[in-house]
Amino acid sequence: MIICVADVKQLKNDFLEYLEIEKNRSSKTVENYGHYLNRFLNFAKVGSASQISEDLIRKFRIYLNRLTDNHGESLKKVTQNYHIIAIRAFLKYLSKREIKSVSPEKIELGKQEDRHIDFLESNELARLLASPKDDNLSDLRDKAILETLFSTGLRVSELCSLETDKVDLNRGEISVKGKGSKIRLVFLSDDAQKSISSFLKKRSDADPALFIRIPKDQAFGKYENLRLSPRSIQRIIKKHATRAGIVGKKVSPHSLRHSMATDLLRNGADIRSVQAILGHSSVTTTQIYTHVTDSGLKEIHKKFHKKRQG
Repeated sequence: MIICVADVKQLKNDFLEYLEIEKNRSSKTVENYGHYLNRFLNFAKVGSASQISEDLIRKFRIYLNRLTDNHGESLKKVTQNYHIIAIRAFLKYLSKREIKSVSPEKIELGKQEDRHIDFLESNELARLLASPKDDNLSDLRDKAILETLFSTGLRVSELCSLETDKVDLNRGEISVKGKGSKIRLVFLSDDAQKSISSFLKKRSDADPALFIRIPKDQAFGKYENLRLSPRSIQRIIKKHATRAGIVGKKVSPHSLRHSMATDLLRNGADIRSVQAILGHSSVTTTQIYTHVTDSGLKEIHKKFHKKRQG
């Protein structure tokens, strides 16, 4: 039996609650889906789910493709697709509840441009990791941050959420809660273990966060929350990239994640293992790193494809 529900905005709210409670999606994911669906519904001006049509979604896609921001920049194809993913998920929810609307299977994602990957070459990476040289608390922290990011491939949000008591320096392991609240194990290199240990020995605060901001007066007792924010981590990495003389590249926490994946693949790791370490839900996401293996195809061809003898 088809259920008729008139208020599409109420259905949207029900869907967002469904994502939060039943699907256990993060608050950020729920917020993003709400933003994308609000943009669609404001454009569509429909009162009921049955008024959503394929043609209306097509017109919305044209609208998104022509939309520009205050600087005249168009929406990236990946951002446009995020809107369509949200709409398709909403339609799937409606179908699950037997509410008449467009079939989600009829909505296809647009072709995305190839994603550009920023990663550091080995000499650049060596200079970056060697940038924090001093024995003061700030440089010891920065060294530990850089080594941990390169060793584990953590997302910056995952790095910021690390708790000191959850890091096993003896085993060189950290249990991390990633996207979708999925737990995965990441591994610390010897250099990362040493750097974290040196930083922790120097600390005199009692904050549970592994990586903290350091007040200029170092009077830690005056502050309740010392945990570093993603923006602070980005500034730290940018500072050391400048010190290391890395020019022409945007060096960020994510480029260290890319560098780690690149390093693993160059040294013979299979793509499924890299997928697990990075916490990708699909191997398709991990395949953005095929540029690493592609660069060796010419040598493989030369080595194994014998010339025809005349």
